[in-house]
Amino acid sequence: MTSTGFLVNLEVKVNAPIAKVYDALIGQVGSWWNPEHTYSHDAKNLSIDPRPGGCFCEKLPNGGGVEHLRVVYVAPREVLRLSGGLGPLQASGVAGSMTWKLTGDGDQTRIQLSYSVGGFVVGGFDRIAPAVESMLNEQLNRLKLFAETGKPTTEQ
Repeated sequence: MTSTGFLVNLEVKVNAPIAKVYDALIGQVGSWWNPEHTYSHDAKNLSIDPRPGGCFCEKLPNGGGVEHLRVVYVAPREVLRLSGGLGPLQASGVAGSMTWKLTGDGDQTRIQLSYSVGGFVVGGFDRIAPAVESMLNEQLNRLKLFAETGKPTTEQ
């Protein structure tokens, strides 16, 4: 972390083939993303349109919506890259790049998730960077569990 930004690098191994993991990532985000990290408090309102210019979006009541991130690069079953500021970062002068990289090995998949953010946040990045890292770590582990078991947590 610096005074002008931060970088989150996370990795997990998933006991599921790459096709299943990729489908869960892009096609079932509403099934594994924690609803507490949505504006509507309902992850079923989330969707990812996996094409350049596509949206990681959320439907809101009364025809409203949120563009969380914009898809900028897609190599199916390999890389999904998105651009933008998540959550409270949307209200700040920042640019962000999130990359999901998948590497398959038979019935296992390695997911590498990176999120690089730079710009200006009132009060600095000291408080927000650890919160973003914690939230992304949670989402990554929920995706892992969902791909392996069909459930995003062990509490269900």
